[in-house]
Amino acid sequence: MKINECMCKDVCFVKPDCNVYDAARIMNENHIGCIPVCDDEKTVVGVLTDRDIVLRTVACNKNAKETTVSEVMTTNVYTCKCEQNIEEAQELMSKNQIRRIPIIDSNSKMVGILTTGDLINNNNVKNQNVAETMQNICESKGNTKNCC
Repeated sequence: MKINECMCKDVCFVKPDCNVYDAARIMNENHIGCIPVCDDEKTVVGVLTDRDIVLRTVACNKNAKETTVSEVMTTNVYTCKCEQNIEEAQELMSKNQIRRIPIIDSNSKMVGILTTGDLINNNNVKNQNVAETMQNICESKGNTKNCC
């Protein structure tokens, strides 16, 4: 099965100069815990997660209305191409403990996002593979750091 058969294609995103408050509001309105950050060409330059907001904004006593997404987003972003096999995405998610992967086309433009929920809710994805992926994603490696 190809990623484009399973991914969510209706994806909202923000630009790097968006403030954290507005990004969090968009995430809340759309019931999502992660939002891709794209430049003007819709190339993924980062992702902003609810964890980024809590640990890099709130916990560091930054003003969410004055802090840009680019200051607190995760920049080490893994992506997959839409024509790749779903197993490749699962392996990447499992190995790197990633719950959501932006999906790009052959021109590196974002065309969707693949989440663990997409894997769980798709009857064509093997349950055993999904269970192993989820176990690896949720495994604690004990790495924490304070970046304030």
